[in-house]
Amino acid sequence: MKFKSNAECSENCEKQETIASRMLAQQPSFPSATFFVVNRKKEQTPKSEDSHMSTAVTPPLDQAPPLSQMERIVDTFVAPSKTFADINRNANFLLAWLVMLVFSVAYSATVGAKVGWDHVYQTQQRFAPAAQQQRLESLPPDQRAQQERIGLAFTKGIAYGFQFIGLIFLAIVALILWATFSFGLGSEITFMKSWAIVVFASLPGIVKTVLATGVLLAGKMDPDLFMIQNPVGTNAGYFMAFDTTSRFIYSLATSFDLITIWVLVLTGIGFSIVGKVKQGTAMAVVFGWWGLVTLGGAALSAAFAK
Repeated sequence: MKFKSNAECSENCEKQETIASRMLAQQPSFPSATFFVVNRKKEQTPKSEDSHMSTAVTPPLDQAPPLSQMERIVDTFVAPSKTFADINRNANFLLAWLVMLVFSVAYSATVGAKVGWDHVYQTQQRFAPAAQQQRLESLPPDQRAQQERIGLAFTKGIAYGFQFIGLIFLAIVALILWATFSFGLGSEITFMKSWAIVVFASLPGIVKTVLATGVLLAGKMDPDLFMIQNPVGTNAGYFMAFDTTSRFIYSLATSFDLITIWVLVLTGIGFSIVGKVKQGTAMAVVFGWWGLVTLGGAALSAAFAK
């Protein structure tokens, strides 16, 4: 056996160290890659937290911002669901009623200027029940003149105070519908919300008032044929001859009014949203009550016409 010298051993060791150094130089730098991944995670963490925070403070989609009173009025015509949904937050309807009051007073002032309250009263008397006309004609001239003055003042007062009377009427309607939905259908709705629904639903009546005012201002209305309660042709009764038509038929034809149907549909939508009932059920209740009242009113009109 041959033994290696010390010089050969030293030379071999140096070669092995050189090879080992080259192998280490060719290995991937794991500490650097680890540091890079950690830094990327640190950079991404704040973004994730920001995204979580922004999601946490976003309000739910079903919680719409509250509407102003004027927005409610406008939305009644263009987006009624928004108005009635907002009634759950606040049942205030004062501004809506004041708007109707302003248009009503303007209409009454136009009637007085373009038609005259004496013509309005005489037309009302001509279309009054026969028994009432005979009673007035049988009075002595002085008493008859006094009754006519009282009747003229009463007609004018009713016209200017129509919205005050209408507000009481709407309160009665709201009471009936509130009782029907609350006790009949188990809906959780308050009387004030019911009152607000019927007031906002009545806003389309402004359209009829504006149309009637426009016709009067244009001078297209015959004062002798003008009927203050049915001034424009939004119903079939407007085109019927009052003197020769059955009062029952005339009353029904007048009741089937385009504006009235609009009001009834809005009322059904309102009670469906606020009362949380099916829209079909709400419409059936609203139109059902309207049908009963319409038939009853037509029957009474026919009975008192004799």
